[in-house]
Amino acid sequence: MKYEQLVSMIIEKIGGKENVNSVVHCTTRLRFKLKDEKKADTEFLKKADGIVTVVQSGGQYQVVIGNHVPDVYAEIVKQTGLSEEGSAEEKGGSVLDKAIDLISGIFAPTLGLLASTGMIKGFLAIFTTFGWLSDKSGTYIILNALGDSFFYFLPIMLAYTSSKKFKVNPFLAMVIGATLVYPTITALNPLTMMGSDATPLYTLFSGTIFESPVYLTFLGIPLIMMNYTSSVIPIILAVWLTSKVEPFFKKIMPDVVKTFLVPFCAALVVVPVTFLVIGPISTWLGTAIGAGSLAVYTFNPIIAGFILGAIWQVLVVFGLHWGLVPIGLLNISTLGFEPVLVLTGAAAFAQIGAVLAVTLRTKDPKTKGLGISAFISGLFGVTEPAIYGITLPRKKPFIASCIASGVGGAIMGFAGTKSYMVGGMGIFAIPSKISPKGIDAGFYGNLVAIVVALVLGLLITLLMDKSHKDEVVAEPVVEDIIKTVDLTEETLVSPLTGSLQELSGISDEVFASGAMGNGVAILPTEGKLFAPTDGEVTLVFPTGHAVGMKTNAGAEVLMHIGMDTVQLDGQFFETHVEKGLMVTKGTLLVTFDIEQIKAAGYEVITPMIVTNTSEYNTVKAIAEGNVTVGDAVLKLK
Repeated sequence: MKYEQLVSMIIEKIGGKENVNSVVHCTTRLRFKLKDEKKADTEFLKKADGIVTVVQSGGQYQVVIGNHVPDVYAEIVKQTGLSEEGSAEEKGGSVLDKAIDLISGIFAPTLGLLASTGMIKGFLAIFTTFGWLSDKSGTYIILNALGDSFFYFLPIMLAYTSSKKFKVNPFLAMVIGATLVYPTITALNPLTMMGSDATPLYTLFSGTIFESPVYLTFLGIPLIMMNYTSSVIPIILAVWLTSKVEPFFKKIMPDVVKTFLVPFCAALVVVPVTFLVIGPISTWLGTAIGAGSLAVYTFNPIIAGFILGAIWQVLVVFGLHWGLVPIGLLNISTLGFEPVLVLTGAAAFAQIGAVLAVTLRTKDPKTKGLGISAFISGLFGVTEPAIYGITLPRKKPFIASCIASGVGGAIMGFAGTKSYMVGGMGIFAIPSKISPKGIDAGFYGNLVAIVVALVLGLLITLLMDKSHKDEVVAEPVVEDIIKTVDLTEETLVSPLTGSLQELSGISDEVFASGAMGNGVAILPTEGKLFAPTDGEVTLVFPTGHAVGMKTNAGAEVLMHIGMDTVQLDGQFFETHVEKGLMVTKGTLLVTFDIEQIKAAGYEVITPMIVTNTSEYNTVKAIAEGNVTVGDAVLKLK
């Protein structure tokens, strides 16, 4: 299949299936929880074709793939049998790491459907606002039910994803979620009861935002009813409680009755506790969070908009934006609108403005093609290709996009822009800003903000880089926020004695296609590999068959002795250097036995690849035929 090789390589380079606790994916990333991240070959993965970059943040090992990540994830599940349920108990990590991992693991699988159903609601808002569709028509009723369904029954959806994180029977968790939104229970929410003729037994916390009339009791205990449709916190806490209760009953129940008595007992404990304690407290907590975020917004929406807009993309880079996602959902469910996270809505447009500037300026066909693709993705709210592929590696465009996004957020804050539903991303998020009362200043403010952000992202990038006709691209990693690489022309000499071959003629498709970078191949006649220039040894495979270097001038060079020789598990190879060692041109790196390797059935042809080829205008062979160690063979400029 299309992604078999890519997935096989990823699994191998993260330390194998046995090194994985769990894996999920979001819009563009595979999010692994590894037992030991040190076992992963991060530098190799960052350079591999088909991978944008690798980010280690929030306790997760994030492999950024791009828009086709669902297909890659499906192939990973197929090859390994892994899923978001994981393969072992996860250990270690800071409190922040665990919190981010928990939130992303619960919410990431839902966001695609939340966005898609929100888009339906958004389009319906447009159709009814302009009188194209009556809200009494059958078409509207059916499409509105489709658009509302996911968010309305969100507790059931979150029950399923939470069960994966807390390792609970998913059907038991979903039953608890379904109980929260059962029609009879929903009809007992405070707003419905206060609109009826029913008289409360008494009222708790009268006169505060937590005011709670009590109409019913459960076994004589006051029952504070809440509206749990679209709620977030109650079901997550309820499933967490289930993860403590269910194992207890599994231990004490005889095997013959476990199948039905464990969920029976667990549900009878968790559901009443949820309605009596967890539900009210967590709903009050959600109300408090909503009120708090609204207070911050109200204090100065312009400043709040600028700060949130400016830092949003930085949070995305480190995966910390997941900590704010629940706040947006809470605000929608408790306030009926979202005034805070909506201020980050210009970030995607600021990004594609900066991308457009780079794309228009560059003469490099590869950068131009990537820029066009990233622009289109960003238009629909998927900004990782833009961030990791274009703006972050160049640093200045990323800074420009942050400034432009901050200005866009400030405009939204000034205009009072709010989101009234969970909508799509990018341009598909625009309809979610339509108020139930119709188009208002906030909606127009949103339009102005995204246009200004896009234009500013374009102009600021051009102004900041006006002295550069075509900027050199550094490796797209998070550290490039604070540093860049200055590459200069360089000549590499032959690390072997033998005959030069074209890369395209070797049997390994990855090397032959140039996917790893440009370079040369050498068929050695002497089993000694030497350093092709001065620099640092950055990679020494335990099997001795491959060595990587970063030269003093900035080139990243991989020398791979033979094809599939990793299978020899170190036989016939002896390394003379270690990772981190500074070497000079001509330093002996590896000795190997050519005849023994051939006798074992392996080729000895050795590619020397410049893995950061994209950072150069040309990587060109300057020799042919037979060469000896020290002969100039490759020109980089």
